[in-house]
Amino acid sequence: MNSGEKKADWFKKGATLSDKSARKDLGITQEEIYKTINDGKLHYHISNVYGNLYFKLLRSEVEAFVTEKYGKDYVEKKKIEKEVTQINKELKKLKTQIAAFKQRRVKLLERLNTIIEKNE
Repeated sequence: MNSGEKKADWFKKGATLSDKSARKDLGITQEEIYKTINDGKLHYHISNVYGNLYFKLLRSEVEAFVTEKYGKDYVEKKKIEKEVTQINKELKKLKTQIAAFKQRRVKLLERLNTIIEKNE
């Protein structure tokens, strides 16, 4: 990959992740990130949000490092676990919404029956 392609990667959607996301999503430690940066295997930019500094890393490099260290199935396993967690979270949210809709429906039907009985 030439330097022009490397620079373009920094601006593609989903091509980067923060050091915090790398720790959370891929299960690596901050020390591993520092060591890999020092070894020259990870490129980074320092960014900040509301005055809090963080490393912005290239996802492809982080995934390559994790694959090298933990094996080829590790990254896929972590991605699947993350997606399952997100689906479970969404299902829980939907169950809450369904319960609220059912409750609202019961109240509306009661109100409708009251109006119908009143007009008969």
